[in-house]
Amino acid sequence: MKIALCCDHGGLMLKNAIEDYLKEKGYETEDFGTTNENSCDYPDFALIAAEAVASGKCDRGVFICTTGIGISIAANKVPKIRCALCTEPLSARMTREHNDANVLALGGGYTGVNLAKEIVRVFLETPFSEGVNHKRRLDKIAAIEKKYSK
Repeated sequence: MKIALCCDHGGLMLKNAIEDYLKEKGYETEDFGTTNENSCDYPDFALIAAEAVASGKCDRGVFICTTGIGISIAANKVPKIRCALCTEPLSARMTREHNDANVLALGGGYTGVNLAKEIVRVFLETPFSEGVNHKRRLDKIAAIEKKYSK
């Protein structure tokens, strides 16, 4: 499984720790930046990383900014992206089982490394439930996306 990673300056330390963790676990990663602590804008990195997930170049994504909020909003503007901000493992499991989320957002200023690693592990190891009710809801989300896409 190939994982797209991205962050702004507020998520750099956590992104680097998550990238090391993923490599230790045998995942392939692609880092879409940023690579330094200079102030930058999360939408720039969310866009290119989300496009990689939406196109199938990467299977899933882990996107990080200071709170996780802004980067998740930006990522969700890309068609086919279902990005969820998760602050603990249960929400990571539920967003995979129920929403088939393909991108995880984390808050680098609020989530410690050990907790983040557990959230990422659960997010990547949990399959979509394939439940009829969940598929129906995802179809409705896709219809909304189609309605407002050019």
